[in-house]
Amino acid sequence: MNMVFRQKTVGRESSQNAGTPGDPVDQVNAMPDEAFIKEYLPLLPCEWRHPVSEASYAISLVQAASLTEAQLNRCFAIIDQTSGQDYRSSLQGWHPSAKKQEMRSPDLRYILVRRGEEICGFVSLMPTWENGEAVVYCYEIHLTDEVKGTGLGSQLMGYLTEVAERAEGIEKVMLTCFVRNERARRFYERLGFGVDAQSPRERRLRGKLLVADYVIMSRRVKRRGRKPAADDDE
Repeated sequence: MNMVFRQKTVGRESSQNAGTPGDPVDQVNAMPDEAFIKEYLPLLPCEWRHPVSEASYAISLVQAASLTEAQLNRCFAIIDQTSGQDYRSSLQGWHPSAKKQEMRSPDLRYILVRRGEEICGFVSLMPTWENGEAVVYCYEIHLTDEVKGTGLGSQLMGYLTEVAERAEGIEKVMLTCFVRNERARRFYERLGFGVDAQSPRERRLRGKLLVADYVIMSRRVKRRGRKPAADDDE
C-alpha cells in the first residue's frame, strides 16, 4: 500500500498559540508513549490477526527517537518498495538521506505492525500546526503485500482519527497523497477525507498550465467531547 507522504506547508509557526502554555500540540507531543496511549489510544490492541492466514501480528506505538536503527531501516525499505517510484517521478524527487532524517523528527510517533520482529506495516503521525489549525498529520502509511487488502489500513487510519478526536484543540486529520496514486485517494475518500483548502490548485504561468503532483487531504474532527479512557471511573 503506497499511500501517503508529508508535504510541508506553513507549519506550526503560523499559529499564535504555537509554543504558548496552552498550546494543545505541545501538550500532546510532550507525553511519553505510555501516557499518550492511555490518554488518546486506550483501546489500541497489542495484537492483530490476519483475517485469511490467521497469523498473529504485534501492534505497538513508539516515538521516532526510540526506533532502533533496524526498525528505521525496515520502515524506510517499505516506503521505497511501495512508494519509491512515485517519489522518483515527482517534482520533489527521492532523497534517501533527507527522508531518513524526516523519519527521525522528534514529534513523530509510529504505530508498527510486526510479525515476529519483521515490520509488515506502519503509520506515522504527528500533532502539529497547519495554517493556524492544530491537526494530526499522517506522515506515512505503508503496508507490505502480505497485509494488504485485509482492512488493516482502515484500522490504522482509525487510530489517527481517534487521537484527533480525543485531543483537545485538534481540528482535523491531514495527509498528502500523490495525484498519480488514484487507488490511495479513493481509499481516503471512503474514509471521509476531501481536498483541503491548502491543497495546491492548477495555475497558469507564462501561458503554461501548472498542475501539482500531490494533493493535500483532510477530515474534520467530529468533536464529541473527551471519551473516557479505559480505566476512567464510570
